[in-house]
Amino acid sequence: MHMNINVTKSYLPPLEEYVAYLSGVWDRVYLTNAGPLVVELEKQLREYLGVKHLFFVNNGTIALQIAIKALELQGEVITTPFSYVATTSSLVWEGCKPVFVDIDSKTLCLDPTLIEAAITPQTVAIMATHVYGNPCDLEAIEEIAVRRKLRVIYDAAHAFGVTYKDNSVLNYGDISTLSFHATKLFHTVEGGAIVTDNDELAHKISYMRNFGHNGPEAFWGVGVNGKSSEFHAAMGLCVLPRVDELIRRRKEISERYDRLLADTPLTRPRIHDHTRYNYSYYPTLLPSEEVLLQVRDALNAQDITPRRYFYPSLNTLDYTDKQPAPVSEDVSVRVLCLPLYYGLEDEDVDRVCSTILQALGKEAAVSQ
Repeated sequence: MHMNINVTKSYLPPLEEYVAYLSGVWDRVYLTNAGPLVVELEKQLREYLGVKHLFFVNNGTIALQIAIKALELQGEVITTPFSYVATTSSLVWEGCKPVFVDIDSKTLCLDPTLIEAAITPQTVAIMATHVYGNPCDLEAIEEIAVRRKLRVIYDAAHAFGVTYKDNSVLNYGDISTLSFHATKLFHTVEGGAIVTDNDELAHKISYMRNFGHNGPEAFWGVGVNGKSSEFHAAMGLCVLPRVDELIRRRKEISERYDRLLADTPLTRPRIHDHTRYNYSYYPTLLPSEEVLLQVRDALNAQDITPRRYFYPSLNTLDYTDKQPAPVSEDVSVRVLCLPLYYGLEDEDVDRVCSTILQALGKEAAVSQ
């Protein structure tokens, strides 16, 4: 009997380690509101990631919303149609208008050569995603933003630990946001973070995520509840020391996929040069949606669940202006993320690959 193989499986640390943190929570009866574990996790994350200011919040979407609010964005924001829905929905939620610029067909990140043509007098910012942890063209985006006086938010939900030219990708732009959802490489069950190196923005973010409080009885301004709890921080403190090992194993699995799928029509996004990658996902591009569905159905029949991630292209959503983005629309119907997680065994990878090869073999036979 085959075990189910899902696209991902959350890494859980040894239970006794987590319980040891919880016993401290029980002793202190301090559950939330910037408790000692939250403060410690923020400190360790700043050190591990090499960033100046980091705010641990309750999810990656509130991180985006607070980032938009802290930058006081109102108007058009140039963004990518190839990302998780939260990138676009957070803009719409905060009353901004997403303006979609198509992606680079090799890296799948926002194509900076198309940004200039999309700028209007109403454009206030660029919100780009490091897709699957692959850094955007940081230098090109920065050059445009400086010259055209635009703010920059990077959705770095997938980019935990990724560096470009030996510097954390989180140090680019005005603000970067992270997701620590259970499906992520580093997780706190639910959670996220906001990163900036700007002291003034950091002050705004610090009160915005806590109802605007300035002490117990005064308020700096409008805020929201973006806080996270000691229970979530405890999970983060257990997982963080293992991140390097998690990345090492994910790299091994990715390289095994690369070898076993080398002689197939599957292609992979090109990782930017000078990048230390985190192997957060294993995306593949199939020749057509028809072939993708065939491969997916063959995998599902073997209790293997890949994911169409990202699908659909966000410029096709009902609550946005339907602006064309032909590369994103094409890629989104052909991209399939294969199972990738720390506990995935070599024989599981082999089973995934042999199922794909069989499905593609049938395709080859049919097309002759």
